Amino acid sequence: MLGGHVRQGAAMATLMDVARAAGVSKATASRALQRPELVAEPTRLRVLDAAQRLGFHPNAAARALTTGRTGLVGLVVPTLSNPFFAPLVMGAQQTAEKTDHHLLIAVSEYDPVREAELADRLGEQADGLIMVTPVGTDAALRERARRVPLVLVDRQVGRLPAVVADTATGLAQLMDHLLDQGHRDIAYVSGPAGSWADGQRSAILRERAEQAKARLHVLGPMPPTFDAGIEAARALPREATAALAYNSYLTLGLLHGLAAAHRRVPEDVSLAAADDLSSLKSTTPSVTALDVPVEEVGALAVTRLIDLLAGHHVTVTSRLPSRPVLRASTAPPANR
Repeated sequence: MLGGHVRQGAAMATLMDVARAAGVSKATASRALQRPELVAEPTRLRVLDAAQRLGFHPNAAARALTTGRTGLVGLVVPTLSNPFFAPLVMGAQQTAEKTDHHLLIAVSEYDPVREAELADRLGEQADGLIMVTPVGTDAALRERARRVPLVLVDRQVGRLPAVVADTATGLAQLMDHLLDQGHRDIAYVSGPAGSWADGQRSAILRERAEQAKARLHVLGPMPPTFDAGIEAARALPREATAALAYNSYLTLGLLHGLAAAHRRVPEDVSLAAADDLSSLKSTTPSVTALDVPVEEVGALAVTRLIDLLAGHHVTVTSRLPSRPVLRASTAPPANR
């Protein structure tokens, strides 16, 4: 039976108070609040109305004992030092709260061993897991999905439920933009080793370059950091008239490194990024980049996980499109 209470004037409203006010049994009131799919819609609405009028909120510990559910969702992210992930966490948190769930967040720092250990710990406490850009093997992720409800973000493994921001297609559109401007030697400053998203991006860029009979220079793998962007600027081939970067931190490092090498953007090198932060809009010049629906990705991942917890058979990858935003950092090559 569901437990819970709240102070109602001088007294405490209980589940039995809610049941009496709704004209149902205590067991029915419990089901209406915790397993609404098991009761008729008019009954559910009466119970919810009574609970709201009385200010009743279920006790989380009692709920876990009676339903086997904690109301907790585990979220494993690779880093919190990159502001790119903040909107994702916010979208996940807001959607979780709307469904009376709460997030437990752990940071893996792109380390597969740490990632697995954190997922194990969260899996023992939470009803299910969301893993963002996981770097573990496909086999390890499949095995985890057999033990705990699991949704992947920006990683696709067979028929495991996943939510993907389609940055690969968006990056291909940025490549097409550079090709249309006349660039034929283009560098791609790639992301961290083992990144599934980076593999998708590299493959589609190679395909686009081959179709256009252009040359693609792939630098990396690179850690997605400002310092790595500076190093990439030093390693950028002199013949490259444009560069695409895995993320905005690498892009900011490239801007700094190119300026230090007296290479102008976009006069000497056009520059574009595969994700977008407010900092890229305020640089000089402002940087062409992707508008990625990161908050929507986090929200949809929680929705997919709740579907799994409700017993729905979810085996689909949801792809959310990314949109190129053209700014001053890209222009036709000077020698066109």
